[in-house]
Amino acid sequence: MPSVTHDTLNELFRNRPAFAIEILRDLFGIDMPEDACVEVAAADFNDRPSRDCAADTVVTIGPRHDRSFAAVVETQLEIVDSKPITWARYAAALWLREDCEVELLVLTPNAKVAQWASQPIRTKLPGYVLHARVVGPDQIPPITDTARAFESPELAALSVMAHGHRREVTETFWTALVKAVDEHAPQYYEYAYRLSSPDARRILEELMSSTTWPVYSPFAREHFGRGMVEGKAEGKAEGKAEGKAEGRVEGEAQAVLTVLQARGIPVTDDTRTRITTCTDLDQLEEWVRRAATATTIDELFVS
Repeated sequence: MPSVTHDTLNELFRNRPAFAIEILRDLFGIDMPEDACVEVAAADFNDRPSRDCAADTVVTIGPRHDRSFAAVVETQLEIVDSKPITWARYAAALWLREDCEVELLVLTPNAKVAQWASQPIRTKLPGYVLHARVVGPDQIPPITDTARAFESPELAALSVMAHGHRREVTETFWTALVKAVDEHAPQYYEYAYRLSSPDARRILEELMSSTTWPVYSPFAREHFGRGMVEGKAEGKAEGKAEGKAEGRVEGEAQAVLTVLQARGIPVTDDTRTRITTCTDLDQLEEWVRRAATATTIDELFVS
């Protein structure tokens, strides 16, 4: 089952697919079409007669009938010898489907995995050698400039993942969120918290506990109780437990809606109500997994 780190890294790209394009352009110097539509596309590739396969995230540039660029975005947390050839299948299937330039972008918080993933992927198809664009701890810059963190909170969250043990990196990320202070700020806080090391988490918790910034997030409910939503920490065990349960349910419901929106699947008012009023955490987690590959809303609720 995918880990929290795996799912969180993919959320960064599904919520704002242009982030994948920015990484390929800014970190790897790849020319990208300007002023074109960037969206999350279907990530399931039919590979018959062998099998169906689904990538983590697929991002495209241009209208559906005339793509100008596409990228497979994969999160890899450990070395799996069979995975590179699977990536080669993804890239080939995406090229066949979209008939445009294709890149493979691999993200990992582990330096050894990054080195492994950077090796050329040689296939049995003569001449087809795939080179992944790998982003590991050494490729993620330590962001200590608030303006840059404010401009790209996704990259700032990755910076906390890789360099959050450096206090100035975590404080820069926090300062940018306080400056943003919009409905998306708590979401980026949670991304960074899920991805960060224990040292970085302690810094984030310290910063959160020292501010009156109204964080409407599952993390805030879990660690500081529902009272913080109203600008004060109640500190009562009963409220903290209630906040933890409610926060997890709300967070999973929002994750379902976010993934559906990112994949371009229409959500009716009745569907939204069904998702947001569900209090079964296991069911919500299952819907999140289905939303990542579903092509219609019916596939989300199939029995």
